[in-house]
Amino acid sequence: MAVMRVVPDLKSAALDRAKAFYTAVLGLRVVMDLGWIVTLADPDRPGVQVSLMTHDATAPVTPAASVEVDDVDAAYAAAVAAGAEIVHPLTDEPWGVRRFFVRDPDGHVLNVLAHR
Repeated sequence: MAVMRVVPDLKSAALDRAKAFYTAVLGLRVVMDLGWIVTLADPDRPGVQVSLMTHDATAPVTPAASVEVDDVDAAYAAAVAAGAEIVHPLTDEPWGVRRFFVRDPDGHVLNVLAHR
């Protein structure tokens, strides 16, 4: 299992205001907008991203970061074997990802995912 990218997930009370800030100040562009989560990326380096979230549509908490891996099932098995707290079970989401949430030793929740 390899990590493909890590994207910070920032909680936002006003997505439109936050989008305007990140596009005007940092020059990022919207690459995904599901209404409750917006992902912005650098137009010249699409892997450089930040996500803004009001909440999570199917999970009980807003994660601190999203970690894309090449094998989410292997990552899930490793988390369970390590005795880590699974906050949201391994799930196939309607927006095209398979993911789970895990809590790290300091209490940060990570959204571990792979695109289907």
